Amino acid sequence: MSATVQDSVVITHDVGLHARPSVKLTKLAKGFAAAVEIATTAEGPWIDAKSIVKVMAMKARQGATLHVRAMGADAQAAVEAVAGLVRRDFDEAGHGP
Repeated sequence: MSATVQDSVVITHDVGLHARPSVKLTKLAKGFAAAVEIATTAEGPWIDAKSIVKVMAMKARQGATLHVRAMGADAQAAVEAVAGLVRRDFDEAGHGP
């Protein structure tokens, strides 16, 4: 079993992890074989980043720290991709500070 890879990033998108950003995040996470989880605190609760219902239910707001972790063969790439998407304001121009 491979090690767990983790990172954290601040959500700067003006609506936080709402509908469009949640869809982008879950779609990206589903592209990896690794189990990808996110949380708003380092202690959890950790939720499945591949579940749109669970991701939207977190209601992570702008300014919240999003913790990302993954376990599996492509865990490093999964964490880098998800954290990168958040850092880029979910690739939506005109959002964030």
